[in-house]
Order: sequence, then structure tokens, then C-alpha cells
Amino acid sequence: MLTPARRGLVLLVSVALGGTLLGSPSATARPAPADPRPGASGVGDPYFPLDGNGGIDVRRYEVHVSYDFESAELRGRTRVTLTAERDLSRFNLDLVLPVRSVRVDGRPAAYRKPDPHELQVTPRRPLRAGRTVDVVVEYGGRPGSVSYAGSRPWLADRHEVVTMAEPHMAPWWFPANDHPTDRARMDVHVTVPREKQVVSNGRRVGRTVRGERATTHWRSSDPMVPYLAFFAAGDFRVKQGRHRGLPWYVAVSERLTAPQQQRSMRLMRRTPGITAWAERRLGRYPFESTGGITTSLNPGFALENQTRPTYPVLGRGGRSIVVHEVAHQWFGDSVSVERWRDVWLNEGAATWMEALWRETHGGQSGQQWLETTHAGLSRDPDFWRLRIDHPGRRDLFSFEVYLRGGMTFQALRHRIGDRDFMALLRTWLRTRAGTTGSTAQFTALAEEVSGEDLDEFFDAWLRTPERPARTAANGF
Repeated sequence: MLTPARRGLVLLVSVALGGTLLGSPSATARPAPADPRPGASGVGDPYFPLDGNGGIDVRRYEVHVSYDFESAELRGRTRVTLTAERDLSRFNLDLVLPVRSVRVDGRPAAYRKPDPHELQVTPRRPLRAGRTVDVVVEYGGRPGSVSYAGSRPWLADRHEVVTMAEPHMAPWWFPANDHPTDRARMDVHVTVPREKQVVSNGRRVGRTVRGERATTHWRSSDPMVPYLAFFAAGDFRVKQGRHRGLPWYVAVSERLTAPQQQRSMRLMRRTPGITAWAERRLGRYPFESTGGITTSLNPGFALENQTRPTYPVLGRGGRSIVVHEVAHQWFGDSVSVERWRDVWLNEGAATWMEALWRETHGGQSGQQWLETTHAGLSRDPDFWRLRIDHPGRRDLFSFEVYLRGGMTFQALRHRIGDRDFMALLRTWLRTRAGTTGSTAQFTALAEEVSGEDLDEFFDAWLRTPERPARTAANGF
């Protein structure tokens, strides 16, 4: 994520079939779970204790939502295919909207909302470890009226809606295991007035018109973490094609002025080329398509939604912001944070990629950028006080996390040499693709690749509340 101001089937079991199995001798003989217990209401991330849920692994989301622009009401029916990681008497999902019904493998399940963010589900029978079930939740409400953890992320007016936010967005439109440690495949079906366009992640599968309304189906074959899933509905200009074999799809809101539309479309159409540039440096692009969308709404930031980042209207410097969000497809989307405190890995890498873009396109080198920025902050002790590998919940997306994080990457590049540094990035992205990574894992890999002891280096750049000394040991 980057703010412009800071710049820079699964097998389906029917009710009838389920009834037959329950009545059969083999089903009767099946042993019950030995010690079923409730799943935890969170995965244990200290910054957001209710994010995610214990005891489950989501495999797929099939989301069906309809949105009414006049009433600002969303109605949904989502099938969550999940596997019990241990014997469970009940489990939780993250959802902030009111719930109408819950079924587990076709059978009604008890449910309650012990907290506005939590949906607690109790199936008729406990789930045995390793069992995969389909959980169908019907729900609805006005997402714009709901806040959680100090955030009210719903972005909409009477003409357009875009579901973009970090670290939380999914629970405002579908029930999720909402933490970067659990990614799943996504099918998104959005129903809106037929004159509206719908854009989402992955590739568009189809569009069905029924009377005055139309349902658009998007599918993401590559698993993603929940906050990266999005949809946008409104009046959009769309362009699509292929670049070096990779499909691309971009959209620009027609609610913008004609000059804004033209500038935005030119910028969005640069995305395939920027993706190819990043691929040459970081390794194979990790997903099935690329692109971007410019909204007429004003979120105040751009966001790296998987395959299709979302942007406000961008002015001067917009190209660097696109570079930043494209870089996140590797750093943040393919390799996600283990805990939210590790977010400097995402934002620092994406900020450094902006510097690398300038270096490879006739601008100052990355090292010149580092030294100029370091010198320019010599009289700003407040900037250096934040520990960026543990910034705290309130400073999670602070300027320091981005800029000091980017400087850390460049300083490391100079310290261990360009060859080892690029080998480090490529190894990190290749070996952790589709999983998560932590600061400890990254620093350990840096030492392994370089053969150097880097404890003092990372202490100086990530943890010490003062400006790193201008020494060779610190990457100068």
C-alpha cells in the first residue's frame, strides 16, 4: 500500500447424501472426535488479536454479493470451504455484517456474534481433524456504517464502490479467516445494475444479465490472503490485452474528468511494461494476470490488491506509485507477512523498487538516493525513533516504515554487494512464494547468502532509535 502524499470443487455434500451417509453402517461406525475444543477467535497476532481464527485452514471462498447504490446495502451468500486442523467443537470466521443463516455441509448450524467482528459457528457434530467442509453464510447490511479496530474502510458513493483497505477489508463484504497466514482461492460474483462494470482480482469468467441487473464472475486461480481480495463496481472504461504472454486488464472510472481519464488510462496501461521490468529483476511474475484500476473515489492511498492494484487519481510521480504497487505483487502478495509487525519487509522492498526504477531509467542511483535521504534527515531525530521492525499498531503504515525500510534495503545492497543482494531477493521470493515471511527469517537468509554477520547492521537500521552512522558497516 502506498499513499500518494507519502509517495513515494471442492467436493460438495448435499443434504440428501449427507442423510444417507449418516444412516449407513460405515458412517455410524466412524469414531467421533476424541477431544473436540473450540477454535480460537484469533491467530495470535498481537497487533490485532481477533484477526484470523484458530483451528481452520480455508481452501476456497465462493462469494456472491449484490450491492444497492441507493441504500448502500450489501447482501451476500458465501461458501467457505475449510479444513479442520484439529478436532473442533466450534470455529470462528471474521465478519462485521449481520448474519441470517449458517449451514455446514448443507445442515443448519448454530451461530452467534460474541463480538461485532466475530462469527462463531457450532456445527451439529464436532469436526474431526482433517475433515473438509463447506460453510455457507448468508448475511447483509450496510458496510459503510461499521467500524472495527479504529477503521471504517468501506469506500462508496451513489455511483461507485471499491473495497480496498489494509490491513482489514474482507469482513466488510464476506466471511473470512482474515489474516495473511491463511490464503485461499477466490471466486467472486457481484450483482449490480446492468449498466455498471465490475472489476475484481484474477480473470473475468463471465457476465450474466437478468432484467435490470447483471452478475459478473471473477476467479483467482492463485490463492490470496483475504485483505487483497477486492471488487469495484461503477462506470469504468476498460482496456485489456496481453504483454509477453501475460494477460492484463485495466480500468478507469468514467466519473473522472476527461483529462483525468486520459492521464489515468495512460498510466494504467504502463502496468504490463512495469510488471515485465520487475520480473526481469525479481523472477517470474507470481500470478495469472496483471493490471490496475483508477477510482473516482478518494481513499487517500493506493493498494496492492492481488493482480489488480487500485489507485486514486494520481498526479506527478504517479509512475513511481505504480512501480510500488507492482512490486508488492512479489513483496506482500506472493510472500506475505507472518505477523503485521513485519510489514516493513513489504513496504521497504516496494519503496526500494521505486529507487531502482529511477536508477534504471536515467535518474540517480539507489546509493545516491540513500545518501541524499540519509543526509536530509540528519536534523530530524523524530524520524529515527521508530523501531520499524516493531512499529506498533498505530504506526504500522507510518512514513518511517516505508522510507527507513527502503533505505535499509539499499544499504544492505551496498553492504553485501549487488550480486549477493539480488540473489537474496530472488531466493526469498522463490522459496517463500505462496507463504509468509518474518523479519527473523529474512535477516537469517541475508546472512546465509552473504556469509556475513549482519546483526549490527540490522540493529542499526531497524531497531536503534537514532540515525545510523555513515559507515561501511552500515552500507555507506
